[in-house]
Formats: sequence, C-alpha cells, structure tokens
Amino acid sequence: MAAPKKGRGPSGGQGRPGRALALILIAMVALTGGMFLAHQPTPRLGIDLAGGTSITLEAKAEPGQEKAINKTNMDTAVQIMERRVNGLGVSEAEVQTQGERNIIVNIPKGTNSAQARKQVGTTAKLYFRPVLTVAQGTPTPAPSASSSDKATPSAKPSATASGADKASSPSAKPSTSATTQGRAVTGALKADSTPTPKASGTPTPSAKEQAAAAALQKKFEALDCSSKASRAKAAQGSKPTDTVVACSQEGDAKYVLGPAEVSGTEVSSAKANFDQQRGMWIVQMEFSDKGSKQFQSITKKLSTQQEPQNQFAIALDGEVVSAPRVSEALSGSAEISGSFTQQSAEDLGNVLSYGALPLSFQEQSVTTVTAALGGEQLQAGLIAGAIGLALVVIYLVAYYRGLALIALLSLLVSGILTYTLMSLLGPAIGFALNLPAVCGAIVAIGITADSFIVYFERIRDEIREGRTLRPAVERAWPRARRTILVSDFVSFLAAAVLFVVTVGKVQGFAFTLGLTTLLDVVVVFLFTKPVMTLMARKKFFASGHPWSGLDPKRLGAKPPLRRSRRVNAPTDPKEA
Repeated sequence: MAAPKKGRGPSGGQGRPGRALALILIAMVALTGGMFLAHQPTPRLGIDLAGGTSITLEAKAEPGQEKAINKTNMDTAVQIMERRVNGLGVSEAEVQTQGERNIIVNIPKGTNSAQARKQVGTTAKLYFRPVLTVAQGTPTPAPSASSSDKATPSAKPSATASGADKASSPSAKPSTSATTQGRAVTGALKADSTPTPKASGTPTPSAKEQAAAAALQKKFEALDCSSKASRAKAAQGSKPTDTVVACSQEGDAKYVLGPAEVSGTEVSSAKANFDQQRGMWIVQMEFSDKGSKQFQSITKKLSTQQEPQNQFAIALDGEVVSAPRVSEALSGSAEISGSFTQQSAEDLGNVLSYGALPLSFQEQSVTTVTAALGGEQLQAGLIAGAIGLALVVIYLVAYYRGLALIALLSLLVSGILTYTLMSLLGPAIGFALNLPAVCGAIVAIGITADSFIVYFERIRDEIREGRTLRPAVERAWPRARRTILVSDFVSFLAAAVLFVVTVGKVQGFAFTLGLTTLLDVVVVFLFTKPVMTLMARKKFFASGHPWSGLDPKRLGAKPPLRRSRRVNAPTDPKEA
C-alpha cells in the first residue's frame, strides 16, 4: 500500500503572522508621525461643519466654442479663481472642479461672501500693458523733489532679447535684484501711454495731470506686494485705459503700468514648447489680426526705450504674470524665452490661453452654513456613529463572545488608519470632512464588521465539520478571502461610480466610502487574519472554551472528529 502523501505546509501567513502585524504597525506609526509633522492633528472640516459659503459655478461657452470646456481650461480657471479668493485674505479656501463643467468654491467663515462671489464669478481679465516703472515689492521712501527725475530701483529680468519675432523674459518669477535704469513715475506719464525721453518743448502737464501723477507716485511707493490682500487690491477697480500700479504674482516686484495696449482676448493661442536647439522651455503666442497690429505697434514703441520701459507686462486680474523685454517690433506671433522650467512655461501658456477663452461661469447654487449649525450637525453625526458602533459591539459580544475581541481590535486599527489618512489628505489633496463624508465613515463600520463576520463564520463552519481550530483557521481563509474581496470590490465600484457621476458634497460620501473599503481589505489581510492565526495557538481558543465563540458542542460539531474515523477502516487489503 502506498504511503500517504504528506500534507502541504501552512498556507498564507500561518507560520509568519508577525511579519504582517509588524508591517501594519509600521504603517500606523508612520501615518501618525506624518500627521503631527504636517501639523494636521485633526481632519480638515468642510464648510457644512466649520461654517462658510459654498458656491457652485457652471462653465458656459460661446456658441460654436463648446470644445473650450475641457480639462486644461477648467484647471486654468480653477487656478485663477483660487488666486482671486485667496487674494481677499481668505484662509484655506477650496476651489476645485466637479465633473466636466462645474467648479465648486468653498469659502470658510469670516469672509465677505458677496465680494468673494463677485471675484470668482467673473471672467479673468488679461491685458498687455507697457511697463513704466518697476521696483522691489516692499514699500519705498518717497523721493525728494530734486530727485523726481532721477532713477528709481527696478527689478532686472534675467534674460535678454533673443532675435526677430521674439520677446525675452524671465520665468514667471522676476528677479528681485535692483538696478538704476528705471524712471520716476512723474516723468513717465504721457498722454499716449508710452514713455518717451524728455525733450525740449514738451508741453507742461496740467495741474490735474500733475495731481494724478503725484497720487499715483504716492500709491506706488506705499504699495507692499508681500501682502496677498495688497496684491489683490493694487489695480482693483481700474479700467483698461488707466495707468495703474500692480504687483508680480510672487510679490517680489511692483510696477507702474501704462494703459492696456492689447487685450488677452486677442491671443488666439499660446502654448509651452521645448526648444531643442537652445535646450530651453519657451512660450509661443499667436495673435488675431487685430491683436497682431496692436502688438506690433506697442512692441515697435517699446523697442526704442531704455530698460525697464522696453518691457511689456502680461497682467492677469491686475497682477503681473510676466514682464518680458522687447528689442524689436513683433508681429502676429511672439516667443517668450527665459529661465523657464516646464511647469512655469506651461503655467504661463495656460494663463495666456485663458485670456482668449470664450468661457464664462454662471452661478448654479450658493449655500451658507453657520458655524453653530455645522457644530450641531457634526455632534449629531458623531452620536449616530457612536450608536451604530455600540450596536455592532453588542452584537459581536453576544454572538461571537471571545472572537469579538479580535473584531474590536480590527475596528480600532481601521479607525486609526482612517483618521490619520483623512488628516493627511486635507493638506495633500484638499480633502475636507463634511457631513456626507461622516455618513460614509458610519456606513463603513458595517462594511468592515461584515468582513470579520464572513471570516468567523467560515471558521465556525470548519469546526462544525469536525476540524480542530488551527487547521480550521487556515482552511476557512481562502473561502472567506474570496467572499470579502468580491464584496469589497462591489462596494468600491459603487463608491467610484458615485464619485464620478455626482457633483458637490455627495462626492465626500463616495470618497470616504471608497477609502474605508480599501482600508477594510488592508486590515483584514494584514491584521485580522494574522491575529486569528496567533489566537488559534492559545489554549483559550484552541480548546474551544465556552466563551471563546468556538465551542464545538455549542456549534454542533459532527462527532467523531475526522482524524478518528480511520479506527474502523478495513485492514484486509482484499477488502480494501
């Protein structure tokens, strides 16, 4: 008679449960440490919990321009709106796309919502203006009367002119190094908006013009571009025909800009490209016929000026995005080159493109929530979660007894992972915990508990078949694993579909549900199963103690156990 085949070794992590437990412990410690290092010990709250205003905007395109509503243009609009809102002094405002056509603006409490709605609901204004004066972004002392025509500090861009049909530029971040090639504002204001050298016989400005020039000079000297609020208000309320003061987007330079010579709507296209010959990133622009003539006229004038009055500023919403120098007249196309990175070149290209987009935004809804109401809602949500968790615990203890300890430890691990990830995702991707997200976390308690119950029932089925605990734990795992994965996949798929097709706060529910479903898989595989393997070696569980939840008699196990059935087997080879 052939010798019986040796059974296979322990499957899964039966012999090495400590490795999985060590891995999930390291993950929990790392996430908790990252949470405190990021100074984010609590999840970021949405406006429905913290209070504030939520504005939903829908993109509208001009007739025949429906293709303008695409991901690139919507992302550019989000960047512009975010700069606008934060320029009002708003802390941690959220601006993000929802679906293909919508933008959600969440503004926390303490903000003038009417002003914010006006800022985010209007189309971006992009203009090309001649630079009259440039200086460092900090306030400067007023010059004396005797030095009004002397040079003033100016921020010197780092690149030089690069040839025909090209405008050289620094990257979107002008250098803060100062030169003495600028001119005082009072000596640069001319009727034709273009600075020209002083000549004998020049008409003396009227008293009104002198007063306006003095007021502008004073405003320029007092301007502090290091403040976001000051940058946003610098050119606020100005018209395209006005001479204005403006800041760079980074706040390291301030400008006096002449009236707009070209509108951003005359830019037909703008994109970033990598110049293989020179090994550098550039931004190429194309103008409409009207814009080409206007751009040629202004660059012709600027090319004859001294620095910095040979520069034109690309001003978006009153802030200077870039200020390239001009060495000769440019026509229908232009190239901006300088110390661009790929990202800065693409950002500038997007800004220039947005000025020509036939996009506008229409308010779909505006929701205002008070902090008191949000606090009450959060408290009610937490109470509901506590009640749900208590009911789950009571059920587990009453039905599974000792196994309830493993389930509760698994729920604790899942809760720690969920909390730390929600806290870290706030600064990382702008995730905010709102009421629907809290509901998703409460629903996840049932989903997570369901996974434990599936595994425990498979183990109890094996014991009913007459197996002892240790082999029952390992034999039950493959069957339970398949069921858990299928169940979690369906739950995650539902959350993903809900996240994609919904707009607004419902996405918070879908995101939390999807996140906790993924964590359920992690916890069951790396914690619940290894802990169950370790507990199967303990006498309390292995002996089938009445309070272990694995008592063979209580489960109705089939006697005798399978390993004792060989006693009555036939011994005569002929009978076999």
